[in-house]
Amino acid sequence: MSRSVEIGVVGGGASAVCLLDALAQTHTPPGGITVFEPSPHLWRGRPYQPDLETVRVNIAPDGMSVRFGDSGHFPRWLTDRDATAGSGTDFVDPLNRMRFVPRALYGRYLEDAAQAALALLRERGWRIDIVREAVSAATPDDGRVALRTLSGRQAVVDYTVLCVGRGQPGDPYALTGTEGFVADPYPLSRTLPDIGPEDTVGVIGSGLTGIDVVLSLAGGGHRGRILLLSRSGVLPLVRQSPLPHTLQHFTAERFRGAAARGETLTVDELVGAMRTEFSAAGEDFDSVAEEIAALTEEDPVRRLRRHLAEVHSPRRGLRILQQAVPATGPDIWPLLPEHEKTELLRTHYRSVMSLCCPMPPTAAARILDLIDAGQLEIISGIRHIEPSGGGAFTLHTDEEQPAYRADRLVNAVSPSSRSLPPRAEHLIASLTAAGLAQRHPRGGVKVDRPTSRLVVDGTADPRLYALGDLASGSLFFTFGLPSIVDRAYDIADAIHADVRGRTSSLCGADVLQNT
Repeated sequence: MSRSVEIGVVGGGASAVCLLDALAQTHTPPGGITVFEPSPHLWRGRPYQPDLETVRVNIAPDGMSVRFGDSGHFPRWLTDRDATAGSGTDFVDPLNRMRFVPRALYGRYLEDAAQAALALLRERGWRIDIVREAVSAATPDDGRVALRTLSGRQAVVDYTVLCVGRGQPGDPYALTGTEGFVADPYPLSRTLPDIGPEDTVGVIGSGLTGIDVVLSLAGGGHRGRILLLSRSGVLPLVRQSPLPHTLQHFTAERFRGAAARGETLTVDELVGAMRTEFSAAGEDFDSVAEEIAALTEEDPVRRLRRHLAEVHSPRRGLRILQQAVPATGPDIWPLLPEHEKTELLRTHYRSVMSLCCPMPPTAAARILDLIDAGQLEIISGIRHIEPSGGGAFTLHTDEEQPAYRADRLVNAVSPSSRSLPPRAEHLIASLTAAGLAQRHPRGGVKVDRPTSRLVVDGTADPRLYALGDLASGSLFFTFGLPSIVDRAYDIADAIHADVRGRTSSLCGADVLQNT
């Protein structure tokens, strides 16, 4: 390559930080990196912006490092921060002794990690440009890609990595714009103060966001009733105390090898592999399978009490699943037939999210305290919600019982896999129109599993990559930090390999011309 490489990073949140750190760990010949991000919270993204301390990460620090292959990267940052602040025991959960830091604090780590990666890249000769605008269009440009903003700023790059983040929260009851409805709860420090302290508050969605809202309301001194509303009534599981386990049979390496050999797998074969993993660990797979199957049947409060009592259980079954699914999900997903993927998402997606995104035990204990005090009620089978005037709402369930009433509603529904962040819609439309991207029927765009390159008509494009939920149709578990770190490393490695390949080709051509 006769000129230096140019890389465009569209988005400046947590995914971009992971990518920049991965790029800083490679030895790609220096060139230029242009990062586009209009948000005032550069490097934090939506999840890690400044907010209340009740909004916590749900993973221990060694699972939140942005550095591939270095689980101690974030813990070391915390140790340095503790030494400066004179504290090292804050945010430690007393029930399982794990540390669950506020997401805002993790956002400060992301900022520091990004600055450290950029400093290292600059030392190696890279030019770094930060453009505080969104990319609105991308078009082919003589073998490269031209990225344009609405103001007319343009960067022509060799490689584009789309780190556009998650879509907007879902709105299953079409309430956006209705008086009294909070469509997007974050940051809670901004949205919750508008709610009256005596109001009956309905929280739509019983996942981790719903738990954030309930705990933040209670932590802020809310005195009114809180209704946790969902169709399923499934709560996140409770994070158990750690028990080390090394996967032996249900491994990413095994499934990557199967993909390299052109093999496919069925769900039954995957269950067989998991049974083998459990057997080797001396665990009972059937009991865990029954636990998962009962998620939508058992009373959620009874299940929550039981799971909280099992924080220190010596049985490792749930822990093995919680380790295996995020670690291997992106490698398994491309091996499954399309009809089995569709069926898994239809019947088990909520159970998988409850399993793999557990809440800290102290959060579970606080939820139970609020239930026992009569302030919080979990209501499942929500069928219809209608505005009833003055910002209030009437809530109808599947049961033959009187409707519930809420003075305010807070939306805690996860983004749909088919939704795009509003700022990315025009960009993806332009990529699709230019033949540079192809929408996936399950959401996002089609990508290649090994490299995260965009795929059009079965061909992967080495110029374009997707990191995060934009790859959710092709991959599985695209939003967890460990998965994002893995994919960021794959992308940095693919770019490095492509640069080396193109450089070698040009050098070979020069040799031929001189003989």
